[in-house]
Amino acid sequence: MVQARAEDPSALEEITRRLRRDIVTSTTSAGSGHPSTSLSMVEIVTVLYFGGVLRYDTSAPRDPGRDRFILSKGHGAPGLYAVLAEAGYFSVDELNTLRKLGSPLEGHPNMNRVPGVEASTGSLGQGLSIGIGHAVAARVDGRDYRVYVMQGDGETEQGQVWEAVMYAGNHGLDNLTLIIDRNGYQQTGAVDDIQPLDPLEDKLRAFLWEVRTIDGHSLSEVAGAFDWARSVSGSPQAIIANTVKGKGVSLLEATPGKFHGKPLTEGQRDDALEEVGA
Repeated sequence: MVQARAEDPSALEEITRRLRRDIVTSTTSAGSGHPSTSLSMVEIVTVLYFGGVLRYDTSAPRDPGRDRFILSKGHGAPGLYAVLAEAGYFSVDELNTLRKLGSPLEGHPNMNRVPGVEASTGSLGQGLSIGIGHAVAARVDGRDYRVYVMQGDGETEQGQVWEAVMYAGNHGLDNLTLIIDRNGYQQTGAVDDIQPLDPLEDKLRAFLWEVRTIDGHSLSEVAGAFDWARSVSGSPQAIIANTVKGKGVSLLEATPGKFHGKPLTEGQRDDALEEVGA
């Protein structure tokens, strides 16, 4: 098993720019997809895959000792594909086949077609339950791998999520880390206008989770949160990452409710790439 390589801060910053470039270009090329929700998760997955956190081996994507990352908010697939390509699971050139006929890079991740994808997700609310299955299996098999699950804040409204939260807390699954990408928006509007989550920290703690809230776009805060999670014993951990939907592209940041599931035009893409700096 290969330990994920640790990069210096400037190298990690450059990776975030490349991931944003690939998210913007792949979704515009496809003429569909979810660029804004993918952009909000970039710093998190950058640290996870390239900051010395996740153990993985691109030459053995099903190694039983690997750590697992499950993207529960499956519509963020362009972000997942971008980081998997950057890590070397497949060629970056393949990203421009996103959502095209015959491409393995479907609109939502398919674990049977894309190496590095741990779960076929898209029906929201299921990823944490899948992650619990992996975490329990590690206990049963006597393995030391960790499981990381990312879900959206709108997705957190799902009832199945809270059943899973209760189970993980009651069983002290300390090899399980939940990351909530709290970008404030879901498909039809702002989360606070549809189904407010607060007091989110208190709710998670009531279910016996350890909780930390961070700036999800600060590489140092993200790295510190993962270090903290790995130090916790006896309880699952939740990282609430406050993020901006469409981060890095001013048009998307200014109109987060308008671009859910909507790609940029070619002209908007060119402006976005200039902003991203990649």
